[in-house]
Amino acid sequence: MWLKPEEVLLKNALKLWVTQKSSCYFILQRRRGHGEGGGRLTGRLVGALDAVLDSNARVAPFRILLQVPGSQVYSPIACGELLNGSDVYWAIATGATLEEINQHWDWLEQNLLHTLSVFDNKDDMASFVKGKVKALIAEETSSRLAEQEEEPEKFREALVKFEARFNFPEAEKLVTYYSCCCWKGRVPRQGWLYLSINHLCFYSFFLGKELKLVIPWVDIQKLERTSNVFLTDTIRITTQNKERDFSMFLNLDEVFKIMEQLADVTLRRLLDNEVFDLDPDLQEPSQITKRDLEARAQNEFFRAYFRLPRKEKLHAVVDCSLWTPFSRCHTAGRMFTSDSYICFASREDGCCNVVLPLREVVSIEKMEDTSLLPSPIIVSIRSKMAFQFIELKDRETLVEGLLERLKQVHANHPVHYDTSTNDKDMAGHTSPVFYSTSICSDHKFGVLEMVSCHSSKEREDKSPPLHPGPLTAVFPPSGSQNPDSRLSREQIKISLWSDHFAEYGRTVCMFRTEKIRKLVAMGIPESLRGRLWLLFSDAVTDLASHPGYYGNLVEESLGRCCLVTEEIERDLHRSLPEHPAFQNETGIAALRRVLTAYAHRNPKIGYCQSMNILTSVLLLYAKEEEAFWLLVAVCERMLPDYFNHRVIGAQVDQSVFEELIREQLPELAEHMNDLSALASVSLSWFLTLFLNIMPLESAVNVVDCFFYDGIKAIFQLGLAVLEANAEGLCGSKDDGQALMILSRFLDHVKNEDSPGPPIGSHHAFFSDDQEPYPATDIADLIRDSYEKFGDQSVEQIEHLRCKHRIRVLQGHEDTTKQNVLRVVIPEVSILPEDLEELYDLFKREHLMSCYWEPPRPAAPRHDPSRPYAEQYRIDARQFAHLFQLVSPWTCGAHTEILAERTFRLLDENADQLLEFKAFVGCLDVMYNGEMNEKIKLLYRLHIPPALTENDRDSQSPLKNPLLSTSRPLVFGKSNGDTVDYQKQLKQMIKDLAKEKDKTEKELPKMSQREFIQFCKTLYSMFHEDPEENDLYQAIATVTTLLLQIGEVGQRSSSSGSCSQECGEELQGSAPSLEQDSVFVDPGKTPQDSRAFPESAEGDWTVSLEHILASLLTEQSLVNFFEKPLDIKSKLENAKINQYSLKTSEMNHQSQPELKLSNL
Repeated sequence: MWLKPEEVLLKNALKLWVTQKSSCYFILQRRRGHGEGGGRLTGRLVGALDAVLDSNARVAPFRILLQVPGSQVYSPIACGELLNGSDVYWAIATGATLEEINQHWDWLEQNLLHTLSVFDNKDDMASFVKGKVKALIAEETSSRLAEQEEEPEKFREALVKFEARFNFPEAEKLVTYYSCCCWKGRVPRQGWLYLSINHLCFYSFFLGKELKLVIPWVDIQKLERTSNVFLTDTIRITTQNKERDFSMFLNLDEVFKIMEQLADVTLRRLLDNEVFDLDPDLQEPSQITKRDLEARAQNEFFRAYFRLPRKEKLHAVVDCSLWTPFSRCHTAGRMFTSDSYICFASREDGCCNVVLPLREVVSIEKMEDTSLLPSPIIVSIRSKMAFQFIELKDRETLVEGLLERLKQVHANHPVHYDTSTNDKDMAGHTSPVFYSTSICSDHKFGVLEMVSCHSSKEREDKSPPLHPGPLTAVFPPSGSQNPDSRLSREQIKISLWSDHFAEYGRTVCMFRTEKIRKLVAMGIPESLRGRLWLLFSDAVTDLASHPGYYGNLVEESLGRCCLVTEEIERDLHRSLPEHPAFQNETGIAALRRVLTAYAHRNPKIGYCQSMNILTSVLLLYAKEEEAFWLLVAVCERMLPDYFNHRVIGAQVDQSVFEELIREQLPELAEHMNDLSALASVSLSWFLTLFLNIMPLESAVNVVDCFFYDGIKAIFQLGLAVLEANAEGLCGSKDDGQALMILSRFLDHVKNEDSPGPPIGSHHAFFSDDQEPYPATDIADLIRDSYEKFGDQSVEQIEHLRCKHRIRVLQGHEDTTKQNVLRVVIPEVSILPEDLEELYDLFKREHLMSCYWEPPRPAAPRHDPSRPYAEQYRIDARQFAHLFQLVSPWTCGAHTEILAERTFRLLDENADQLLEFKAFVGCLDVMYNGEMNEKIKLLYRLHIPPALTENDRDSQSPLKNPLLSTSRPLVFGKSNGDTVDYQKQLKQMIKDLAKEKDKTEKELPKMSQREFIQFCKTLYSMFHEDPEENDLYQAIATVTTLLLQIGEVGQRSSSSGSCSQECGEELQGSAPSLEQDSVFVDPGKTPQDSRAFPESAEGDWTVSLEHILASLLTEQSLVNFFEKPLDIKSKLENAKINQYSLKTSEMNHQSQPELKLSNL
């Protein structure tokens, strides 16, 4: 690697370098101790010094220096003295290997050495060389990876060392690196930590001992900050079998955040297929850099904090102050700008937040810069409100970008308005709370113009008939008496909200403060609930941006019949059956349309249980189309990953809730050692937002808080419920009693302010109690939840989600593994612990291809929606690697060909993919099968479909009929005796004819070409066996015998008289004992040998029974196939060599082995 030239003082320096070669102008040096096989004391001391001082020289064992003869330079040395006339050199290149540094040396000799002699001035010569080297560096640094780092030169150095030490393929991109200690017990090892897109790697070289550690991110089960006896803060990484601690970081917070992000990204990309398809940032992992991770983390926080769509991309975060008229001052905070939004969050959490969809924005203007209002801009919106931001850095660039995106938004979604000046509440009375101040006309802002689209009347004419309003307006709960006290409280709430709207705004762009949170906690008035849900979730923006979208979906989806629609139909009448709105076809039809339309919009989610409960409640308070967009907001933004095949999001929040219980309610957590029972109950809390847990009139207040505060409201309410029942839970004897306590409490949560009658929940187990149970008011419960547990920030919750997502995904992987092993274990003789190792190898082989190879149609990613046994599958190339690693049938260069045939045999459905069960079944025969089972497998590997006409070995000269069948059936033995097989052959043919009808399914007979390949495989298998000579002699005997059998069968089929042909064939004189070769050299063919013509080759056949009976005649062959085989040693070697085999193939060259070392 070329270096920016820097001076190196050699005079009076320690002899740390040894000169390898030199010229008039350049010197190539090696670091002392590197490559010295004897491990001299000097080399060990230099290595220890490099490790302790953390010097750059340690990681570059070779370097090239530029020397200028006779240069006189004053240069400081370590002690601060000045030496006049010192020889000064410039380091211009380093190398991790001798090959790399020699390439640089050769380039210098070929391109510069002859040119330098023309320079008279030594300074000019030095400047010329340094300029050339800097140009080379600039060319190399053009790579995007290096350019995006803060210190490209140091990063390039680390990248070279990372590649040299770990020998990964080029596709394994380094993200960042740190100096740290890795602990082995109480002993720290100082070294370098490298974080790449797929692996965490650690390298240490201390006192002549080299340590390499490679941990795939996908193997990490827990990542946490902890402390040990010696250090107060370490990073602990837990894998399946080990815990490893890393410490001594300069910035541990940064390192931990990067580790957490890389682990999260990799696990989601490789193990969570549903999220992978939705997140474009995960599609190109090779492009991930440290800056990308930081930007991605900020982007995810931004989307979670303001609950925006997943596709929304953050462009800028700017410190600023916003004029807040309600407090008559500027509030300090940050502005977030994205594709379609301008958002503001105050520095003080919850003080003031603003969400401005760009489609609501009319103009963005720069105001005059003054001392009182530095760098101000005004953002005007359609509801005749304006927002003043000041103290904006780089205002010009910010405004320019905003105007460009504003133009794009209005070009993509032309604005249309409702011409009504007010809305009506649920009872049909005019309410001045919501209104639009704009009309359908052209609106100008700056140089932009937005034109309204077709009228709403035209759109409605084209849409299918939808229910016109909220269902509660048509179907009030039966038995509603509406006491005066409840109605008066409802009117008071409406009055409070009206006053609030007048001061803080009444649209989605309102100022969101602590005051509005208190109003929400009191319960939103029935007449305003649906519209406020639309504003808080910003579903109103989606509704306005997609006119006619829902109607089109309904038209396209209705009438279609599939598994999803069947599930929807099954659950329709289970959705709030106690409410009158869903006791008739009107409500049921609206629910059917919304659920079916959403399943059509998002087939990845389709329909999940509990969506029907949520949608039913949305339809009670919102119009049908509004309910649809509210459902979109909940499923795709507010509860991401909840409603899919594995409900990963809900399980992650369930796990987060367990940790919050331990933090906030330690006494309860201590009493209930296993919180899984509480977690199982809480799953329905998260999935249904308490809607089928509490009475409906109480649960809707919870939904109010959820739409305003997001999942935080559910966490804190769950903690409040547990705290209210802590005494009873601590006194419970078992999980069943604890669940009864919670169910009874939740069933008696009442809403005193609800204008309607009580509607019970689905879990009213204790409604007929003999003793009255004290009721809890929902308003009091929500208020307690905010006061006692409302301090959890969005950032803390997102961090906990990231942490627990690792645990949940790994839990699913363990479940998959156990289910696969449970199916396979009864069918094979391999020990369970060995099967577990084989499964890990099988899975790792699949994942390594995901790491470094582009996606191939034949090798799909891990798909968790498939049955357990089919989630991980490998293709032919991956199978060949595993076959080479764990198969006992190693055949040298022939192994790869045998692996290809084995794959074709096992791939019964011809989809070019193989499951774990088939792979293990084949290995079980090889290791534990009886001799006849092994021979049968070998036989099947040499007939179709395993052996094809296009087989790579089909062009072998052995394909031609060069066999001599005039060989005698008499062979010499080592003791000089001879054995005559003529009688055995006659008897064998008779016996086989009798047994032929007894076989269940006869395999096809083997042709001569297939038999040649069979023999070749056997010869290859015997290579390097301790009994190699005996085996070769035995197989020669058996092969000759089988050749005679094949010719007998051929002649028998042609003449119809088997016995006559056998008699003729078995006549002949005894040959010399020296003829013991099966395959006759074509140049020395015996005079009486006959070559079969091609046309006759198909008639020459032998069967499996022939081969098996012939092999049984030789004890050495029987011993070979029946000897016990040790799979454990193969598995140990496979774990060590799996990576090196893959990387050597990827790099197309022999490299040092990469081992998954244990500390």
